[in-house]
Amino acid sequence: MLEIVLLLILLLTNGLFALSELAIVYARPARLKSMAERGVGGARRALALASQPGRFLSTVQIGITLVGILAGAISGATIAVRLEGPLVDAGMSPGLAEPVAFVAVVSLVTYFSLIIGELVPKQLALRNAETLACAVAPLMTLLARISGPLVSLLDASGNLVLSLLGQRHASAKTVTDEEIRTLVAEAESVGVIEPEERSMIAGVMRLGDRAVRAVMTPRHEVDSVDLADDLGQMRSKILESPHSRLIVTDGSPDKVVGVLQAKDLLDAYLRRRKFAPRKYVKTAPVIPETMDALDVIELMKTSEVHVALVLDEYGHFEGIVTSADILETIVGAFRTEEGPPEAYIVRRDDGSFLISGDTPVEELADTLGMNLSDERDFHTAAGFALDRFQRIPTIGEKFIEGNWCFEVIDLDGRRIDKMLAARKPFTHRSASRQG
Repeated sequence: MLEIVLLLILLLTNGLFALSELAIVYARPARLKSMAERGVGGARRALALASQPGRFLSTVQIGITLVGILAGAISGATIAVRLEGPLVDAGMSPGLAEPVAFVAVVSLVTYFSLIIGELVPKQLALRNAETLACAVAPLMTLLARISGPLVSLLDASGNLVLSLLGQRHASAKTVTDEEIRTLVAEAESVGVIEPEERSMIAGVMRLGDRAVRAVMTPRHEVDSVDLADDLGQMRSKILESPHSRLIVTDGSPDKVVGVLQAKDLLDAYLRRRKFAPRKYVKTAPVIPETMDALDVIELMKTSEVHVALVLDEYGHFEGIVTSADILETIVGAFRTEEGPPEAYIVRRDDGSFLISGDTPVEELADTLGMNLSDERDFHTAAGFALDRFQRIPTIGEKFIEGNWCFEVIDLDGRRIDKMLAARKPFTHRSASRQG
């Protein structure tokens, strides 16, 4: 009976080592750090163990090896011997009873070792890695200190073998955008986050990858007032514009001097002051079109008018960025006076897609499952098409990209307004592009 109790203790000890190994290895450092900052016991020690995986794994392996040796000795030398007597009493010959008892005991010990000592502890560790890592970290730290010399020897030996294999330095753990998107998708599938939350997270990640040019309101969509015009012309432009803020120029479309807010003019009117727009022009920050979109947010916080003027490398006015542009990039377009926003991409009944020219190219790639180079210098579906044509196309022209055939179906002047994307027919001979 004593041998069975000792064997059970050894199996549980083996399970503890297996649980500790997976819990520490699979625990996310960010969560452990957060738990440590909240004062959760064992979190700092778990972080320390995870930062030295070679020494920690050596400690665990020493424990598992010793437990295996002891379990084997008890099961083979004592329990199997005790089982021989009952088998002989049952009529089995002594020569046959010995191997049968040994095989039976080893099979049972192996089975329970797999269940109690490996599978169940590891499944528990995978389900709640951080909490269990904090719980076992103090004991594992103590064992690492006790077996310090042997651990150092095993760790050094392991590193020597790794260096002979060309693995001199451990690669730093990195998290890619794709892994984050996969994690967010899994969280949505199990109900941890809502679909709208996932969409917003994706929007924030796209914003971090974009330059200002990709989120700005382009020049041709910006309403402006020219100080060189007479007051009547200025009054008409202000009244006709649906916007509360207008760009102010002075004699030339590229000579932008600031921003005019309708609220300031309304205040002046209510106070019965003279209509003098020049008095209410406010300075707006000027930024290059290559500036990161995320950096604009900090700039907006300190800007008086929450509008930034975007210039190209030659100093030409390209458009504006507002807080609404940033918000729409994250959550999508809002309804305007003209009605609900037009969808960038519309799926048709035949499986093809109607694509607006100003569709963000990231959204286009996500919808159609395309892989686009990170070294691109275009930000919209229209820019993508121009990059493939290398010229201004005409209506009806097509090109092929991957598994999709794109056709220009509408132009607004020289701007590509609408395209149609349909899966290309299967052929044994195909090209990636077609002019």
